[in-house]
Amino acid sequence: MIGFLLITMTLFGALGGLFFKQFTNENNKNNKKLYFLFLGCLMYGIGAILNVVLLRFLPYTTVFPLTSITYIWTMVLSFLILDEKINRYKFLGLLFIIAGTFLLVK
Repeated sequence: MIGFLLITMTLFGALGGLFFKQFTNENNKNNKKLYFLFLGCLMYGIGAILNVVLLRFLPYTTVFPLTSITYIWTMVLSFLILDEKINRYKFLGLLFIIAGTFLLVK
């Protein structure tokens, strides 16, 4: 259950950033921009609430570093939705984040 909350928290953080990026798109009309702004705030807000919930069950020294999983979600979403490229350095950084995450939970 705690693992699910942690993954969900990081996903909502990445989605918040994605919607903020969509908000900055100049091709969107004003009403669509506000929609993306609202969704970005909502996603970040839900992620923050889940962060507080997790802090009731896990130490801060565990929860805060594990928020780096958000970067993994961000890279995947950027690749799939924004058509951003993933080069070998980004991929290597992703592997370091995954390795650090495993070391933290051990």
